[in-house]
Amino acid sequence: MPALSRRLMLATSLAGLLLPHLAQAQQDAPVVAAASDLQFALTRIAGDFTDQTGMRVRLTFGSTGNFARQIRAGAPFQIFLAADESFVADLHADGLTQDAGDLYALGRIVLIAPKGGDLTPDPQMDHLAAMLRAGGITRFAIANPDHAPYGLRAREALMARGLWDAISPTLVLGENVSQAAQFALSGEASGGIIALSLALAPELAGRGDVALIPQDMHQPLRQRMVLLQGAGPVAQAFYAYLQGPEARAVMQRYGFDLPQD
Repeated sequence: MPALSRRLMLATSLAGLLLPHLAQAQQDAPVVAAASDLQFALTRIAGDFTDQTGMRVRLTFGSTGNFARQIRAGAPFQIFLAADESFVADLHADGLTQDAGDLYALGRIVLIAPKGGDLTPDPQMDHLAAMLRAGGITRFAIANPDHAPYGLRAREALMARGLWDAISPTLVLGENVSQAAQFALSGEASGGIIALSLALAPELAGRGDVALIPQDMHQPLRQRMVLLQGAGPVAQAFYAYLQGPEARAVMQRYGFDLPQD
């Protein structure tokens, strides 16, 4: 039997076993550490999971690098959804995860600018380049590339276009890509580079103009999730649900490319 089918069967079985103990399960809802690009998609998925099973998880969003450090320091997370699979590989090598995890999505980055602003996004960032030459960019937002994978990919794309040196003095760094999106659309910045999944969210979609940055301008965002040591049955059920068709459909609606079975 394929691994995915086994996990989906496990999720169904666990849901049945846990229904008599929902009060305790809700009280002890496992904490899921998730990259900030998942803020809207994963919230929807977790709500659907609760509606269908009665089980609840607690979501916390932040930068992948910061979560990896917290896990090493003993943070009580049970599932880790990283925006860059290398962080999962390192945790697994150090014995902090149950296994090597599963690739759950391929992320994309976009150039975004507030509607009605001076910057007009285009895939090759030509207008951004022209505005930089004219001194028209004073603030530009990305996630901090030191610990946020989406910030690192933004830097790679700007370097590929030859804009990094010129734009560096204007950068406003978000602690994570969700904060970078807030900065980019604040009206105080000309724009920024953020996750496509955030740009597509209804909460942000009407606020900015967007251009998808070509994948050949940066390394891929291979996003991997993993069960951490000590993960309980509710976490295991949610982990299996994340690989099912309903969760995958939500991820696709938010602009993620999906790994093939």
